[in-house]
Amino acid sequence: MITVYSKDQCVFCDKARTLLKLRAKEFVEYKLGKDFDRDTILEMFPDARTFPIITLDKKFIGGYNDLEKLLEEGKV
Repeated sequence: MITVYSKDQCVFCDKARTLLKLRAKEFVEYKLGKDFDRDTILEMFPDARTFPIITLDKKFIGGYNDLEKLLEEGKV
């Protein structure tokens, strides 16, 4: 399962959501301020500094560019 941690007014979050929908990939989205706070996300992903934060089967895969590359390679 793909999980997208996003925030409002984030172009790459919007692009990730759109890309996943276009590719008909199931995903769950959690939003900053609604589903989690900044401290929680920093505890979960201490090295992540930008949004979106994307996981595949609970493993961190990166952000939008990483997602796009994995989709192109057929790994997602």
